[in-house]
Amino acid sequence: MTTIIKADGLYAFYGTTPAVNGLDLEVLAGSTFGFLGPNGAGKTTTISMLITLLQPTSGRAEVAGFDVAARPAEVRQRIGIVFQESTLDQDLTAVDNLRFQADLCGLKRTEVRESIASMLELMDLKERSRVPVRQLSQGLRRRLEIARGMLGNPSVLFLDEPTTGLDAQTRAAVWAHLTALREQGTTIFFTTHQLEEAEHCDRIAIIDQGKVVTEGTPNELKTVIGADTVMLSIDDDVSAAAAIEEDLNLSVGRTPDGQMLRVDDAATLVPRLCTELGVRVETVTSTPPTLDDVFLHYTGSQIREEQANGEMLSQLGEGMR
Repeated sequence: MTTIIKADGLYAFYGTTPAVNGLDLEVLAGSTFGFLGPNGAGKTTTISMLITLLQPTSGRAEVAGFDVAARPAEVRQRIGIVFQESTLDQDLTAVDNLRFQADLCGLKRTEVRESIASMLELMDLKERSRVPVRQLSQGLRRRLEIARGMLGNPSVLFLDEPTTGLDAQTRAAVWAHLTALREQGTTIFFTTHQLEEAEHCDRIAIIDQGKVVTEGTPNELKTVIGADTVMLSIDDDVSAAAAIEEDLNLSVGRTPDGQMLRVDDAATLVPRLCTELGVRVETVTSTPPTLDDVFLHYTGSQIREEQANGEMLSQLGEGMR
């Protein structure tokens, strides 16, 4: 597989403050790549540079083989963008929004009808193609945004928080469509604060303070934590905690939900806890390491997003249009 996105020593300053601080990045063609980071980590600034909306202060980045600073027009011809905030024309129908985008993409007249029909079919919008956008549900609008971003068969589709505000069922539908696009060879590069969505990725990069602090597959990153979490609800917390620490040589942490343990093999430990503690265990649950654990481990913070990030990128996008 070839590299389709590459950044070497990328910097971006706002005044004297580095928003992106020597960032290195490499994304393989045809993969799904998740870009995660706490608020203010540099995600939006990085994407803004990769899609040519912001000039790097220094360093170099390439998308689809073209330098984002020296060859922005060539980069734009090869990418699609789905912003967090909708930039659809609410008064136009779905098909008219796509026709407008086709004109912006410079598609030949002979290609427009077939390209639009293909996107409407792929995103299950054919039956609603003549409906004004303002009458579509939020989930259908998001599908239309993705269809618009895919016009012209871009090599890379950039998505900023693609499922923000959608219910679980609609999120699953959107991801089914994105998976179909990836299977056709499109590279998917997205940011998200829904960590469960990162499970869809071939690789994940976590950015903090303008740098990539770790990168790998979801399973590789969770292996770093290397422990299951066991939660116990027990009648006598004090006696149970003492028994666990003395007899099983394990450290116990108190939480509002009960006693918490970190263990390498919860499947083996849980039966012993229920039979050997000498006190009544009301409930016991075990969970393997999660991407939330990985995120907290590397950044020391919970992931969260401010609406302003998506709005800023969308405003830059309106300027580009």
